[in-house]
Amino acid sequence: MSEQQIRFEDGAAYEQMMGIWSRIAGDVFLDWLAAPAGLRWIDVGCGNGALTELVIERCKPSEVHGVDPAPGQLAFARSRPGARIAQFHEGDAMALPFADNRFDVATMALAIFFVPQPEKGVAEMARTVKPGGIVSSYTWDMPGGGFPIESFRTQMRAMGLKPFGPPHEEASRMDVLRDLWTGAGLEDVETKEINANRTFTEFEEFWRVTLAGSSSVGPVVAKMAPGEKEQLKKGVRARLPAAADGSITIAGRANAIKGRVRK
Repeated sequence: MSEQQIRFEDGAAYEQMMGIWSRIAGDVFLDWLAAPAGLRWIDVGCGNGALTELVIERCKPSEVHGVDPAPGQLAFARSRPGARIAQFHEGDAMALPFADNRFDVATMALAIFFVPQPEKGVAEMARTVKPGGIVSSYTWDMPGGGFPIESFRTQMRAMGLKPFGPPHEEASRMDVLRDLWTGAGLEDVETKEINANRTFTEFEEFWRVTLAGSSSVGPVVAKMAPGEKEQLKKGVRARLPAAADGSITIAGRANAIKGRVRK
């Protein structure tokens, strides 16, 4: 994509955090997409290959390519046993390195709000998909509070701090997604809300995984004074009541969209 983006380089840490979340939401997304086997796919903003591997497992594509700007993420993606048939490319969502009408399905998981110009990212997916093919995406509903680590952002606001977040949060709104898809000339546009829940054994696991696997949260917390960091942790914990066994369940919500390239 571009230097303007938040960059994710530690594929292993990302896997424990957002990679797992991507698969939870991705299962529902692929059920809804209902794409037949044997198609050619492109996974734009593929990150460490979490969805790419799921597409191979669930959709049995004849060919799949992943594109991402982060070499560290791509290195992890190439190491996935379930993604051996995939080809991964370092590249920009706004200038995909493929010819027109190359694929049957294009998708973008949890990434559209990182693209400097989201409309260009959608247009590029549409350009590389053949007439009648599918252009799709799912993304956390940031303005609606659907981000799985919204508790961090809420507590930071309560502390008078500016919350972290992707540069184009508005692109995750359902109405904006619909405008992006119709603006790219796509037809038969449909949307779906995806609820995704994940249970952690205890709060400390959630805290540890989030700080290690999020390139937006970790650096922010690392710069905090000890007292401020403790206030953040205490506030986040208070917003996430534990079950009798100490476990906590985090609820995420994503907005999904799909449309077809005009024949």
